Amino acid sequence: MPVPNAQTRSAAPLPLAPRRNGRKPVPEADTRFDRQLARVLHHAAKIFWEKGYEGASMRDLSRACGMSLAGLYHYFESKEELLYLIQKHAFQTIIENARERLKPSADPEERLRLFIENHLEYFLANKEAMKVLTHEDETLKNGRGTEIRAIKREYYRICFDLLEDLRRQHDLDFSSRLAVMSLFGMINWIYTWHNPRIDADAAELARQMGDIFLAGVRGQGKSLRKK
Repeated sequence: MPVPNAQTRSAAPLPLAPRRNGRKPVPEADTRFDRQLARVLHHAAKIFWEKGYEGASMRDLSRACGMSLAGLYHYFESKEELLYLIQKHAFQTIIENARERLKPSADPEERLRLFIENHLEYFLANKEAMKVLTHEDETLKNGRGTEIRAIKREYYRICFDLLEDLRRQHDLDFSSRLAVMSLFGMINWIYTWHNPRIDADAAELARQMGDIFLAGVRGQGKSLRKK
């Protein structure tokens, strides 16, 4: 569903049931709900990036989403809930996409390359959300922060297991934890420098970054074995 423009936004309210007893809204139709929620989170992420989490108000968010302030509060209790949903939606989506991409392959190197490509594709397609995730990483507290950290650990574990498989298959000797952190250091910041006018697309970048990374872990593994 296309994002409504300024003239049509108000005609597309979220298809959610109101809160009851403090519970989350219940979607009337999951598919339509998911599209509408993604639209709201997209606009909210843009406002958080432009103004910062502390500088953004619920009124700013309601205007960006094309909803009245009362309507926004009807479905979301606070801007913290919106930030939480932005982070949860982003991490769960990238994990689900990664699992689907990895299913057809059993080769450790190919699976690692697929993981990198999936990561880059999502980051380049969702730059505002990625900026918010990075700069507001420690904002969420208590239960929400704990839940997001658990999802992030799940994503870390997927990458860690891929590298463990690669290490075992090629009899390499490197720290999988160090390799994971180094890989994320390479691919996480792409949104800060990627220029589509002069830089390659996600698939080509994934190929080149995969080549660089794999050359590094293979070289490190060989050098450690010789010592």
